[in-house]
Parts: sequence; C-alpha cells; structure tokens
Amino acid sequence: MQTEQLKILNTSIKRLLRRGATRQLIKIIDKTHMADLSIVFKELSGLNRKKLFELIHDPEKIGLLFSEMDETVFLEFVKNVEFEKLVRVFDHMPSDDAAELLGLLDEELSDQILSKMKKEESDNVEQLMSYGEDTAGSLMVTDFVALEEDVKAREVIEALQNKYLDVEMPFYIYVVDGYGKLVGVSSLRQLVVVQPDKPLKEFMATDMVSVKTYTDREEVARLVSKYDYLAVPVVDDENCILGIVTVDDVIDILHEAATEDMLKMAGVGEEYIETQTVLRGSRIRLPWLLASCLGGVAAFFIIGGFEDSLAKFAGLAAFIPVIMGMGGNIGTQSSTIVVRGIATGRINIQDFSRVVSKELAVGLILGVIYGTLIGLVARFSFMAEPFSWSLALAVGLAVLSSMTVAALVGSMVPLALEKFHVDPAVATGPFVTTSIDIVSVYCYFRIAKLFLGI
Repeated sequence: MQTEQLKILNTSIKRLLRRGATRQLIKIIDKTHMADLSIVFKELSGLNRKKLFELIHDPEKIGLLFSEMDETVFLEFVKNVEFEKLVRVFDHMPSDDAAELLGLLDEELSDQILSKMKKEESDNVEQLMSYGEDTAGSLMVTDFVALEEDVKAREVIEALQNKYLDVEMPFYIYVVDGYGKLVGVSSLRQLVVVQPDKPLKEFMATDMVSVKTYTDREEVARLVSKYDYLAVPVVDDENCILGIVTVDDVIDILHEAATEDMLKMAGVGEEYIETQTVLRGSRIRLPWLLASCLGGVAAFFIIGGFEDSLAKFAGLAAFIPVIMGMGGNIGTQSSTIVVRGIATGRINIQDFSRVVSKELAVGLILGVIYGTLIGLVARFSFMAEPFSWSLALAVGLAVLSSMTVAALVGSMVPLALEKFHVDPAVATGPFVTTSIDIVSVYCYFRIAKLFLGI
C-alpha cells in the first residue's frame, strides 16, 4: 500500500476507534492486508491497539499480523494477550514464522505455549528452533508436497486437491524414492501439460539445487536469487527432504542482509535505531568513532611535523580538505562495491588480483583527471606567486596518490578480511576513510616538500 493510502487508513482507523464504530472497523480489517495493518498498529496507543486487536477473530490473520509487527511492538503487545488466544494463534501459524516469534519470547513463556499447542505443530516448531539462527533449517517450512516417482500425473493432481490443501505454498512437487530421498522435482505447469497417465519419474527435472539444514541462510538467498526459484528444498545428510525455504523468506533475508551491511559499514552496529536504547546506541558507536578520533589525532601530528612548511607556504593548508575528501570518497566507493559483491556472491577471494587491479586502475584514471583539475585550480589561485607551478604539481600528484592508494586500500581490505573469515562490512566506514586520511596528508606534505624545496 502506498504511503498516502496508509495515512488515510491510519486516520480512518483512529477516527473509527474514537467513535466506537465496530462494524466499520471490522469491514476495514477484512479488506486490509495484515502487513499494512501492522504499520497502523505501530502508530496506535496501547488502548487503541487492544481495541483493534479484539476485533480480529481469525487466528491465521492474527498470526500474520504478529509476523509483520516490529519486534519491539510485538514483544510489548504480546504481554497483554490472553494465553489461550496466543496458543490458538501459534497453532495456526506457519511453522517457520511460529519458530521465529517464539524465539523472541522469554524461554518460560515460549515453553508454555509449545506445551499447549497441538503435538504435530509443536513438534515442527521445536524442530525448527533446534537449528542455528542463521541456517536454512531455521527458515524452512515443513509443509510441502512430496510424492514417490511412480505416482502418475492424474494422481498428483488428485492429491493436491485432497491431501495437500493446507500446504502454504505448493510451488513444486518434490519427487522421492522409496527411501524418502529427493530424486527430482516438477513444477505445477509441467504437471498440467503432460499426459494424465505419465508417472512423475518420466517428466521430473533431476538437475535441481538443494541445501542442507546447516547451510547459511544468505547462501540460500543467493541460490534462490541466482536460479530464480520460488522455493529451494532443504535436505539432511542422506538427501531426505525435510522442508523448503520459500521466496518470501528469501526476500526478507536479502533485505535484512543489505540493511545489516549498510549499518555495519556506517559503523553503527547491526540493529535498527528503534530497537536500541540511547546508552546501547552510544556504546555501539563509541569504538567505531574511536578509529576516526585516533586517525584525526594522527593527522594532527603529521601536519604538526610539517609546521615549518606551512609557515612558509600557508596556501598548502587550503588543499588539505579536498585531498583528504577525494581519497576518502573513492576509498568508500571501492570498499562498498567489493563488500556488496562479496555479500551477493559475485566476488570471492579467488578474484583478489582481478578486483584489486581493476579498482587500482580506476583510482589511477580518476586520480589523473582530478589531480589535473585541482592542480590547475592551485596554479591559477596562486598565479602571482613564483612557486605556483610547483604548488600545482604538488597538489595534483597528492590528489593522484591519495585516490590511487584509496582505491587500492578500499578494495584490498574487505577481500583480506573475507579471507580470514571476518565480516568484510566492518572494513569500511571509519577504518578505511581514517587510514586513507592519514596516508593522504602524509603523501601531500612529502610531495610538497620535494617540489617546493621546503
């Protein structure tokens, strides 16, 4: 729903709640997707949230609303929901969503809910909760269509109409042998275009991609994105299918991963601001900003070491910001490109020399262009001075060296961290820009001293 429509929905619900217009509110709830309602829910007061919630009677809708809520809103609101109602809601939720939400609750409440849920549902949820948080096992849906390879197309359709009505997303028919091992897959389209008496083994695809329960969830997302799958099967070490990871979960993973990398690269941790307290936000940012602080102190001492040079040529100081800025910008660009390439699987450690040499060449070309441009600015700014050409040459070469080194550092550091299994997102932001600032200032004054004879 578009922003303007959400504003209208928000205003309408608040007005109807004030008036106690129950019938109209129920109509709005029936017509509104829970993803949109969860946004409105966040804006309501505690009392209005309770009033609106009491009008939602379908446990499946409530489950979807819980799944779409912000974590902080969910944890705050769920404290006031009747226990029996919570159990009914979790009984009707997809296993993967139920496992995720129960994992947010305190252990005692989570165990109580699981003990009261239907045995089959609670078993599925507990199985998912037993897997690592960032693995395919924790994301998978245990409701899927799996039939033996001798089953005919007509019988498959009958099974879909009768036995598998409750399957959340029957994108594919997975084919197993007599031992339950995954041997093939058929799309629904393929199923309906073949002859009714043809068995699955004669038209199933065998060149499929599957993942293990312990496969990292970002790797699962890359596979789904790469092959344009709607779902990917999750198997155990004996290749028996245990569940599927669907495309809606993959979209959430990609969104979370991109946000996580962005926050890390900015040096503010991995959490959204709305989930942080002021003290926690300050504590997370403190060490990252310390790198910038130390870098600034180092630059101060470097500049102080060339105090005599600055006293003779005060114009040198005017170009410090632009030289540091150009280096910092291209360093951030290079590191961002490499970090994102690593995150999406387009760049790996085997590409080290290719990626670094390419970014180095880009830095060199841009350094020549901008070094020439800024050097000419220095020449014409001090045209009346006898040292104008020397200053222009020193500034131009400083920009060239700054941008070249920055591109080199920005591309090398994330790849080096990836090689040592450290999250490359932490390489950017304060660390890269600070190191480049120090190098830029040092190179600038060394080159100026050489060309100006000071």
